[in-house]
Amino acid sequence: MHETITTPKGAAGAAGTPVAGHSWGQEFRALFQLGWPLIVAQLAQNALITTDVIMVGWLGGKYLAAAALANALFICIQLFGVGVTSAVAPMVAQAIGAGDLRQVRRTVRQGFWVAIVLVALLFPIAWNIGPIYTAIGQDPELVALAEIFVHYAIWLFVPAFMLIVARSFLSALGATRVILVITVLGAVLNFLADYALIFGNWGFPRLELAGAGIATTLVNLAMLAMMLGYIVTHRRYRRYHILARFFEPDWSRFFEIWRIGGPIGFMLLAEVGLFTCAALLQGWLGTAEVAAHSVALQLAAIAFMVPLGLGQATTVRVGIALGEANPEGIRKAGWAALLATLLFMSLTSAVLFAIPHQLVGLFLDPTNPENFRILTLAASYLAIVALFQLADGAQVAMVSALRGISDTRGPLIIGIVGYWGVGFPVAYLLGFHTELRGVGIWLGLAAGLAVVAIVLIIRFARRGHFGVLRNLALSSQPA
Repeated sequence: MHETITTPKGAAGAAGTPVAGHSWGQEFRALFQLGWPLIVAQLAQNALITTDVIMVGWLGGKYLAAAALANALFICIQLFGVGVTSAVAPMVAQAIGAGDLRQVRRTVRQGFWVAIVLVALLFPIAWNIGPIYTAIGQDPELVALAEIFVHYAIWLFVPAFMLIVARSFLSALGATRVILVITVLGAVLNFLADYALIFGNWGFPRLELAGAGIATTLVNLAMLAMMLGYIVTHRRYRRYHILARFFEPDWSRFFEIWRIGGPIGFMLLAEVGLFTCAALLQGWLGTAEVAAHSVALQLAAIAFMVPLGLGQATTVRVGIALGEANPEGIRKAGWAALLATLLFMSLTSAVLFAIPHQLVGLFLDPTNPENFRILTLAASYLAIVALFQLADGAQVAMVSALRGISDTRGPLIIGIVGYWGVGFPVAYLLGFHTELRGVGIWLGLAAGLAVVAIVLIIRFARRGHFGVLRNLALSSQPA
């Protein structure tokens, strides 16, 4: 059976409204209409991890440090897979903008194939987290606890990667509210499962870190089941038959996802890998430092969810404009996203500066004398987190806009140079060759993010001069 789904050009309205002819006001409205459910969904998604961190923290500082150590590498590996599969979003958006919806189903189907291959590639690496950490000199007791968590959480790879493909499909079609609802339900389920399995409530066994891993896996399976169920039963989306002829290959689409998504995955790996190495550096300083780092990083991640959700909407908006062969739409979608992101991150920076001790107190009992050093260190780290909020938001806005026009290799090079050529050396030097210690490590992270943000802004502003659009029959645009 051939795929006969057709739609008029301009079906981009499914993802807000068509880009062609937009004023700046219309573009801001379209961006927020598409983006606000994704922003809230990202906050809910982050709540899954935050819930784990908070509840594990209630077990004690040792367990919190072990969970931080586990997540440092585990999330790094997971995000590589998320980055590769996220290439489905701009590819589907471009197909919608061009009115070529035959490619929508093919892209989604091959996205599931890529997800399965990623599981096979990444599973052995994550499973051996214990030997990896032992080889690099981490505390044996923390390594043993971290290994327990990972060996139960690792099974989430299958649903998590496939979930990104399904989310990308719905996002490109503008169905972001259902993503929000399912993600919020997932966050609630994760809280209940954590409460039951970590502490042994409601008649369940007390499994501690193993319980956190089991809960996370079960919740991801439930979210995938809900999302696929919605897609195959809703009359608007079931006509795409995304699971039909599942085993039929489409190698051009399959390798196109790897071509676009591979650099996305490696850039996420470069960025998250920097933060992972920062956690390892903190581990060399002491258990209190790595626990404090975990708290500060979790608060930074919460703030980051807003530009990340808006960035997903930006990729779709820019992708639709590209499919419409609309240079002005690309320009407006990118710069509107940058301005909106900078405005929000200015607010989060102010909050982090104003109430660091109150925020840190959410993760550890401030009345417990054993937590005093962790709380003090975490509050000092938050001052640096507040400093790099604008840079962090700017880099995600610009990289999202560039992904919308399938420009992923250039940002990858920029990320590697900025994160590892600047960020890591500065973090190491300030952390181990000055009295700054953990604060110096965070200053290194801030330096790397700032360099990447500045260069990505320049690349988007001069996208025509860099040849990003040379094969797309689009004229050069003013910045």
